[in-house]
Amino acid sequence: MSSAPVAIVSIASYLSSAGLIGYRLFNREAVSQARLRQAILGLGFLGLILHTWLIYRGIFTNSGLNLAFFNALSLASWTVVASLLISSLSKPIENLGLVILPLAAVTVLLDLLYPSVSFMSEQASWILKLHVLLSMLAYSMLTLASVQALLLAVQDHYLRMRRPNGFIRSLPPLMTMEALLFEMIGIGFVLLTLALASGFAFLENMFAQHLVHKTVLSVVAWLVFGGLLLGRRFWGWRGRKAIAWTLSGFAILILAYFGSKLVLELILHKQAG
Repeated sequence: MSSAPVAIVSIASYLSSAGLIGYRLFNREAVSQARLRQAILGLGFLGLILHTWLIYRGIFTNSGLNLAFFNALSLASWTVVASLLISSLSKPIENLGLVILPLAAVTVLLDLLYPSVSFMSEQASWILKLHVLLSMLAYSMLTLASVQALLLAVQDHYLRMRRPNGFIRSLPPLMTMEALLFEMIGIGFVLLTLALASGFAFLENMFAQHLVHKTVLSVVAWLVFGGLLLGRRFWGWRGRKAIAWTLSGFAILILAYFGSKLVLELILHKQAG
């Protein structure tokens, strides 16, 4: 079966789900919230299921795991969407899909248009495979946290201006949004800690493996998120300071993995670990 039709339907499902989120946010009084939420999650899960098939077909091959740049980008977006939709079943966070779902659709499109190969051998150690899994989970949770931080920044701005519009009134209360943010950061920090620990377990020659930039930047991101959690615990950091630290840590983390992978694979044409 060709990947193109599946990718197109997956992209359409993601975009339709995001469109319904936007419609609900700006027409809160004109629609049935319960039914619209079901449609949002239904379309999101449809896109995710099709995305899962694309991930399986593109990454799991007889030669090993194909973690080329756009494949890895698609896998990361899949992990983020899966975390978002599963969490949305019990928490009111599906509004994050307004940003995340269109981005996921873009990664599916890029993976379809620019296929490439960069194999992780089937003989790779279990600790390396565990490192990849933990890294993806950490990236996904901290991506959700960064989008939550952006929404929190918008909400905080309008509340300070005393001009809350329909979009802002549709969001959970500021304290709830902030509590969700630190919950996501806490989980992401634990996952990132485990990912770094498993990474150091297989790291034999950092410079020979072209991993020095990725390792150093990942540790810096870990320090930023750890510092934020300590600041929250001991000095009550919140609001704009929490938002700034969250977005800074996320930017460093994305640069650590996808920045180094972009340079190595697409510019220098080397296979990154």
